[in-house]
Amino acid sequence: MPRTRRLTAARLGPRDVLHVGSAGLRSRPVRVVLSALGIAIGIATMIAVVGISASSQAQLLRQLDALGTNMLVAEPGEGMFSGQEVKLLKDAVGMVGRIEGVEKAAGTGDLRSSVRRSEKIPEAETGGIAVKAATEGLLDVLRGGLASGTWLNAATGRYPSVVLGHVAAERLGITEPGRQVWIDDRYFTVIGILDPLPLAPEIERSALVGWAGAERLLGFDGHPTTVYERSTDASVEDVQKLLAPTIDPQNPQNVSVGDPSSALKAKAATEGAFSTLLLGLGGIALLVGGVGVANTMIISVLERRHEIGLRRSLGATRGQIRIQFVTESLMLSGLGGLAGVALGGAATGAYASAGGLPWVVPLWAVGGGFAATLAIGTVAGLYPAVRASRLSPTLALAAA
Repeated sequence: MPRTRRLTAARLGPRDVLHVGSAGLRSRPVRVVLSALGIAIGIATMIAVVGISASSQAQLLRQLDALGTNMLVAEPGEGMFSGQEVKLLKDAVGMVGRIEGVEKAAGTGDLRSSVRRSEKIPEAETGGIAVKAATEGLLDVLRGGLASGTWLNAATGRYPSVVLGHVAAERLGITEPGRQVWIDDRYFTVIGILDPLPLAPEIERSALVGWAGAERLLGFDGHPTTVYERSTDASVEDVQKLLAPTIDPQNPQNVSVGDPSSALKAKAATEGAFSTLLLGLGGIALLVGGVGVANTMIISVLERRHEIGLRRSLGATRGQIRIQFVTESLMLSGLGGLAGVALGGAATGAYASAGGLPWVVPLWAVGGGFAATLAIGTVAGLYPAVRASRLSPTLALAAA
């Protein structure tokens, strides 16, 4: 009696799987674009949110690297018992400069003077611009720069000359050195305009005169109001502990010591905290896109019952039908994911270019976003694939 050979199902290679999986996409390009659009919008939103946050954080860190985190500021506080404002010693800047680890120190002193564009402007209309006496080393300690002109030196600091912070210059309507402003009862010549100083916003809004000139022309008493110092990175904490006792050994509690870079550091640390909500919205858009993919696949199964029945009658197994439709769903989601990654990266680039920020798109965001699209594509294609594999060949052909 002859032995009967058991029939085995034909196997589909990777190339065959891609071919049959892309057949439905090639035959309905408009539907593919519309279905992939939901996935693309969700991924683009998520990547843009992460990218914009990362770009802003990179800009802040770049600022911190340029400005340094080794600057401390000492100011007089209020007396513990009297409640009155105390004054720093006249030699406070020199005393701070002698602390071990301090590289340089400078100071400013507040003046009870007003600055105006001319004497014809009412005295009350000062634009909120303070007048300060400044030591020669201030700009070096602040790591500031000049937008135009020169800084105060031993010669110009003795005469009626002034350097304006960039905000003060804008409020006075002065765009270049050589102009004059009215301080108290005389004109001062503007010799320089400063660049922005993120670590010293009070200087940006001030008119700065030389220390000697302030004493000779404006009645300055010589007591600094603020002392700025730069120390080595390794000695910042030690210097911070020594600043108050050095400036006022008898009442160190009357001296307030601050770190102006702490605000930027906190902002850099919390940058992206508000991105969680937007990431959630992007995730919702991604889920909506996944529902659209699932809906498209179900309709595709209903429209292609004849094809499914024919393939089943020619020997295709249920597993092969499932693989075909899951592959189609994955390819559909993958196309949307690639488009979303490109759109999100382009949106981040446009935002960074407009704001002068570095363009940063974290690789984990790109990889995680694309992996999410593939996961959603798999889940969205499972039910339609199972439904297609369960169609009876005879009923499918008869219904067609």
